[in-house]
Amino acid sequence: MSGAWTWLTDPANWSGTGGVWNRLLQHLGYSLLALAIALAIALPLGALIGHTGRLTGLVSGVANALRALPSLGLLILLALWGLHTFKGDIALLGPAIAVLVILAVPPILSNTYAGIANVDPAARDAARGMGMTGSQVLLRVELPVALPLIMSGLRSAFLQVVATATIAAVVALGGFGRYVIDGLAQQNYSMMVAGAFLVAVLAVLGDRILAVIGHFVISPGLTGRAERRRKPAATTADLVVARGETADRP
Repeated sequence: MSGAWTWLTDPANWSGTGGVWNRLLQHLGYSLLALAIALAIALPLGALIGHTGRLTGLVSGVANALRALPSLGLLILLALWGLHTFKGDIALLGPAIAVLVILAVPPILSNTYAGIANVDPAARDAARGMGMTGSQVLLRVELPVALPLIMSGLRSAFLQVVATATIAAVVALGGFGRYVIDGLAQQNYSMMVAGAFLVAVLAVLGDRILAVIGHFVISPGLTGRAERRRKPAATTADLVVARGETADRP
């Protein structure tokens, strides 16, 4: 660990194309691109299945099948295919992003479906009774209510994608995985531990940022914050009443 700390505190390891800041941008770029694609696929699909109640068996089947795929083996297989099919950076970047997307889709898809499927039927009936169409019920009632579970799925997908993005270095891409792969090849274990530490820090910080975003976008009524805010007001009123009663006593 002391060697890893020495490596991390060396300014020479933070600058240049192989420096920490550049590797951070690469790692974040792979992860956020994969998450954006996975979100574009899984969120509408999960919302549609949860809203219509059709193809519900597809969710668990697809999610379990995608989770069972070996990420490293799939990356090597797709990279070999990409090298024979495409030219330039896309030949290796495309397979790496595809593997990360496959990894991120299951938690977002299953949580979106579960969140919408578990919306109180009375809320749907009330929305329809007010004259809302099916799409309005989905967008204005079901999705906001399901948002806590959707954010939970997004955080889970982010953690898995950031941790797995290290394998992109296996096919000569960048990111923090470069330190792990290069450290192993050079028997520089301080670099390996430092790379793993940076991945863990990035995952934890990203998860905390998503938690803060969820705090502001999720309705306080769904998280219990509204109830907690009301309690101090009630306590203050009770104190005023109690003081008045005490003052009236002879």
